[in-house]
Amino acid sequence: MTTHVDLAVVGGGISGLAAAWEGRRRGASVAVFEAERRPGGKLQTSPFAGVGLDESADAFLARVPEAVDLCHELGLETELVSPGTGSAYVWLDGALRRLPPDQLLGVPTDLDALAASGLLSDAGVERARQDLTLPDDRPAGAPDESVGDLIRRRLGDEVLDRLVAPLVGSIYAGDCDRMSVQVAATQLAAARDHDPSDASLIRAARALRARAAETERPVFLAPTGGMGRLAGALADALGDAVRTGAPMIALGSEGSLWRIEPAGVTADAVVVATPAFVTAPLVSPVAPDVAAFLAGIEHASVALVALAVPRDGIDHPLDGSGFLVPRSAGLLLTACSWVSTKWPHLAVDPSTTLLRASVGHDGDDRGRTLPDGALVEQLLADLGTTMGLHAAPDEVRITRWPRSFPQPRPGHLAAVAAAERSLARQAPRLAVTGAWARGVGVPACIREARAAARHVLGVTVDT
Repeated sequence: MTTHVDLAVVGGGISGLAAAWEGRRRGASVAVFEAERRPGGKLQTSPFAGVGLDESADAFLARVPEAVDLCHELGLETELVSPGTGSAYVWLDGALRRLPPDQLLGVPTDLDALAASGLLSDAGVERARQDLTLPDDRPAGAPDESVGDLIRRRLGDEVLDRLVAPLVGSIYAGDCDRMSVQVAATQLAAARDHDPSDASLIRAARALRARAAETERPVFLAPTGGMGRLAGALADALGDAVRTGAPMIALGSEGSLWRIEPAGVTADAVVVATPAFVTAPLVSPVAPDVAAFLAGIEHASVALVALAVPRDGIDHPLDGSGFLVPRSAGLLLTACSWVSTKWPHLAVDPSTTLLRASVGHDGDDRGRTLPDGALVEQLLADLGTTMGLHAAPDEVRITRWPRSFPQPRPGHLAAVAAAERSLARQAPRLAVTGAWARGVGVPACIREARAAARHVLGVTVDT
């Protein structure tokens, strides 16, 4: 027996769930098809060392509205907490050095504080200072460029290598010399374009930081139960509309309707909210050019290793949220979150410290390929070198995310827009979305998914 819905959503991660939620709020009947046994995609929180610990993202950006608004719609506003500290470190020249607080994605806004941090050489600080007087050198007629190109020409190599790349690279597991500034560092793109009469990135970053501070909202928020709580609340609100263990084989058409195979469901409109390489073969029969674009998006693989270790087995005071490791340091470790300090509500046992260590980035696939034993052994050695860990962990959890971080190259937004226009011409009741589109952050995924649902339902549902 065939079931009919107004909107079918393929993929039950945060993008798919948000698209279905938007459809439901517009009065549409919806169905979500998720291949895995549980919804949520990468937003998973599972038991570890007596607490619920996230297996991927552990917070969302709060100074943009999408995730905050969704939490309010779901009744989660009273559960939101911010990190216990905003301070962090960078591993450099054999020591953990505190990241200056006056910065925007690594672009310094207080050059005296930068000089005092020891993160840059004297020559590096002076090169950054030149940004205040350098003329406008934006490439003519090129709205996008790589993060690396922007930072190198305005602030120099050291600011890129030691500040911006560890921060932006950790968000995307990417190579700043190959990533679109419009997608991977939207705040820096906004700073670049802030004032056409003033080319200084530092002054623009100061202005944007001041404007953000006026919101009186924390930089990051998360539900106390972990980011899986957000995905779980969405799935619970959608109820029986979410079907798990339901992989898609094909997407076909029956006259004016879409047919979901093998689910036995027809729909007036469809949103495909799966990774780009999964979406590509599904849309290929109706939009081969869009499928080719999606299939060509590169991805990086990462692993997150959670460790529960004795507190007296760590030399560092852990007075921050954690630390970042530049690629030039030559370590396997790319970052370490000091969970027990960052999230005080998870510090239930003062004798135990919880850590989350990150591995892998664009060009380094070891997070996917290293055997478990070798992965943990090398990470423990890196943690010993960087933060003085000298005790064996009491508990370890390895979460691997193969092909999990799309790598937006310069020109990506223009290519996405062209693909969307082409798909709208060829299949106006079909939309595609996901972290590959306009950003990997949770708010960006929510924003794009809800927009995709509105787009396809605008054709078939009276609003």
